[in-house]
Amino acid sequence: MNQQSPKTLSPNDLYGWLSNASGKPVLVDVREDQELAIAPFPFPVLHLPLTKSDLWIKNLAQELPKSQSLVVICHSGIRSWNFATWLIEQGWNGEVWNLEGGIDAWSVNVDSSVPRY
Repeated sequence: MNQQSPKTLSPNDLYGWLSNASGKPVLVDVREDQELAIAPFPFPVLHLPLTKSDLWIKNLAQELPKSQSLVVICHSGIRSWNFATWLIEQGWNGEVWNLEGGIDAWSVNVDSSVPRY
């Protein structure tokens, strides 16, 4: 795959994808620990806080499955877009998606039980 930039995914489309019985993406949450404590994503995520990249970057290739699509999540979709773009620039060959509007848009459009902050 020769993806130039992350694909955008609406919260509603992500919910539909996650509700599907098969072919679920890997969710990569780049928010900080305290953000996850306030508003955890209601599905399992691989937590890679950007400010702690020195702790996980060396093992990133082993952490991210090569055969599954990735959806990157943050608070509003900006940090996740930047991280998804970086992954593509590093030569990631799987599909890379960005959750448009982040966890905040998820709370507004899909699951109001997820606190907004």
